[in-house]
Parts: sequence; C-alpha cells; structure tokens
Amino acid sequence: MHTAPSITTATGTGGTRPIHPVWMRITHWLNAVAVLVLVTSGWRIYNASPFFSFEIPAMLTLGGWLGGALQWHFAAMWLLALNGLIYLTLNIASGRLFTKFFPLSPSSIWHDALAALRGKLSHADPRHYNSVQRLAYLFVMLDIVLLVLSGLVLLKSVQFGLLRDLLGGYELARRIHFFAMAALVAFVGIHLVMVALVPRTLLTMLSGRSGVKS
Repeated sequence: MHTAPSITTATGTGGTRPIHPVWMRITHWLNAVAVLVLVTSGWRIYNASPFFSFEIPAMLTLGGWLGGALQWHFAAMWLLALNGLIYLTLNIASGRLFTKFFPLSPSSIWHDALAALRGKLSHADPRHYNSVQRLAYLFVMLDIVLLVLSGLVLLKSVQFGLLRDLLGGYELARRIHFFAMAALVAFVGIHLVMVALVPRTLLTMLSGRSGVKS
C-alpha cells in the first residue's frame, strides 16, 4: 500500500528537520525589509527628478523629502548587499544553491509554466521548487546584483567610474536601476500572489515547518 510522501524530514531523534534552515529564514526576512525600504524610498528619489511623464504617489514613498529618502535608501542598500552576500555564500557553501535551483532547462520551464497556467502544478512538497520557481529565484538574485551595481554608480559615480562606463554612463545607469527595481517589484507582487494561493509556504518561512503532519 502506497502512502503520500512526507513533507518533513525525520531526524535521528524522531524529530523533524526544518524545510528551510534558520539562516535562510533570517536572510529572507531581512531581504524583505531591505527591499520594502529600498523601493519606497527609491520612488521618492525618482519623484525628485523623474525621467518619465509620471510620478509615484507620495503616500507610497518613504523619506518625506529627498534628503531623508536618500538616507533610508543607502542604509537599506547596504543591508541588502551584505545580507544578500551572506545568503549567497551560505547557499553555495551548503550546496543548497545547486540542489534547490538546478538542474534547469528550457523544456522543464515550459512544461511547468503550462502546468501552472492550467492550475495543475503541484505544491505538495514545499522542499521542492518547480522549474518556474527556480527560474524566478535565480532571476531575482541576478536582478538584485544589478540593482546593487547600478546603485553604486548612482551613489559614487566618480569612484566607480569603470562600473559607470560599463553600464553606459550615469543616466543610463539610472534607467537600468529603475527597470531593475520594476522587475523586483513585479517579482514581489507575483510572489505575494503565490503565497496567498499556497499559504502553507508562509508558515514554512516563519517556522521552518509546514504544519502538516506525515
């Protein structure tokens, strides 16, 4: 007789091993705080010198004025950069980066994307990322790297002259930074929708366990 696979892993003492390790949960929530501050303060900075024909509603921004927004923004930037570096280092050192996000292929992404659109993509085991999730998480890692690099150009354009030139100059770096931010906001929006559809994933990120017994 076959039984459904357990979504928690037993330890040698009869307990369960967390789905997400403590360091992963801590860095996840610190990243969430950093992103929230960065985006809302960044919108206030953008409003001070917009390069499109629209502005962000003031009620959605942080900082009150340009100087305040800049202070919030740069503080959160260093939090995101340092916390992200810790997250990436621990993922690589523990082997989690390769076991969670690879292998990844165009065919598997296409298959899982079609299954998601049909509402047939399984979320029975929160330890396992489907190919769409793997692609999304890898994308947001690279997007954050681009945000930090372009942010350094905006913060210290003279000191990071080579990086500025590689990004096409200060003004192009501003636009790269803006679109990288927009991509991050889109990711967060989709991420929140998925959490609403599969609320158990929030529990695993808070406690490390799903709350569902074997």
